[in-house]
Amino acid sequence: MIQMSPDEWVLWRLGAFELNATIVFTWVLMLILVVGSAAITRGLSAEPRLSRGQNLLEVLVVGIRDQIHSVTQQDPGIYLPFIGTLFLFIAGANLLAIVPGWQPPTGSLSTTTALAVCVALAVPLFGITREGLGTYLRHYVRPNVFMLPFNVIGEFSRTLALAVRLYGNIMSGTVLVAILLSLTPFFFPVVMQVLGLLTGLIQAYIFAVLAMVYIASAASASGTRIVASKEDPSRG
Repeated sequence: MIQMSPDEWVLWRLGAFELNATIVFTWVLMLILVVGSAAITRGLSAEPRLSRGQNLLEVLVVGIRDQIHSVTQQDPGIYLPFIGTLFLFIAGANLLAIVPGWQPPTGSLSTTTALAVCVALAVPLFGITREGLGTYLRHYVRPNVFMLPFNVIGEFSRTLALAVRLYGNIMSGTVLVAILLSLTPFFFPVVMQVLGLLTGLIQAYIFAVLAMVYIASAASASGTRIVASKEDPSRG
């Protein structure tokens, strides 16, 4: 039987409480990220010869900073921790699918919804921090007060779209590999697994970029132009 979501894999049950694979693998991933980052940053050096871990860390940080700056045209420092964490969590969850028995927590709608809610909360927080409460709230009534309900609905709909987009792409890849594994036990599943890893990285990148676009639109007076110019490449 094909499991559509790691939520369906219940590892332990006590009365009404269930410990499913989504919860377990999410905490395992968080532990890996925390321990890994602590191990790498503990031995940071300014010497010409750097460790492989520090080289990888610097490449990731510089790459994420450059992407944030290209989207926002602002100092990326304030956004880097949040956007970087989103990217590393999603990318790590998807890349670990190569480990036998691993179920990406991003294949659960509850996980992707939680990530989308984090973005939905970050948008007004960053917007208010940069523009002030009054200026940020006024964007809900632009170009006139009659647009208020439509702008509010738009906030909720894009949060839903973020969650469903990531969930659908990860779940469909997992199901497709399971189907091919039942039909052709060796060659095609290996190819699909490799493609799945590539897709997982792309989905992490798209999610992080879209989150940055939404935040930038709230934190910049020219936000509508940013959204119009940056959202199209992620489609498909």
